[in-house]
Amino acid sequence: MKVDVLTLFPEMFDGVFGTSILGKAQTKGLVSLGASNFRNFATNKHNTVDDAPYGGGGGMVLKPDPIFAAVEDVLKQRGEAAAMMKPPRIILMCPQGETFTQKKAEELVQEDHLIFICGHYEGYDERIREFLVTDELSIGDYVLTGGELPAMVAIDSIVRLIPGVLGNETSAVTDSFSTGLLEYPHYTRPPEFRGMKVPDMLLSGHHLNIEAWRREQSLLRTLERRPDMLETADLTDKERIWLNKLRFEREKSSE
Repeated sequence: MKVDVLTLFPEMFDGVFGTSILGKAQTKGLVSLGASNFRNFATNKHNTVDDAPYGGGGGMVLKPDPIFAAVEDVLKQRGEAAAMMKPPRIILMCPQGETFTQKKAEELVQEDHLIFICGHYEGYDERIREFLVTDELSIGDYVLTGGELPAMVAIDSIVRLIPGVLGNETSAVTDSFSTGLLEYPHYTRPPEFRGMKVPDMLLSGHHLNIEAWRREQSLLRTLERRPDMLETADLTDKERIWLNKLRFEREKSSE
């Protein structure tokens, strides 16, 4: 996979792309990560990439010409290999966009090439949305000073799903949200710490019983913390009956 970021502050990505899991993924040749400054594609002597909005109003708006030119330059760099690849997904990081989820990460990791556009100022010229990008993504219902941090979050979430990036190939599969439920609790050595013990089931060595315990714990944790997820989770009839019974008992005890 190739990931390109277009930003006014490419230096923000140096540490993120060069360390930890993302850095190792690049060393292994599993992903290519790069960030470039779209100010380099400004068309005036002052390298201006923003302007006042038509019709008035506060703030400045990113101009279309440097953004379009920066994307075209990235596509040009793909060279002859581009004919053999799927067109890239061009992603605008924006508070108005679709909320980024694990499901979206699982969709985007199937792509050959992702281009992230990180804006600043008041917003984007609408022609960027209409005629250039394929996706608009938001990481939550709040506004940041720019799209760089949201892009880092999305890229980290996507790249870790590439086969070979994580040391344990089952890690991404059992993550919270990947199964439609929150992940079960984890424990490690020592078996007892300051009087706090690891559940006996995890020390039993009985793998089928452990898997059943973990499934139950995932259901309980999701019920307690994100009950909304249970509406769309893939549950058996037995699990739904059990959860409904738990809900009823809890509502009764709270009366």
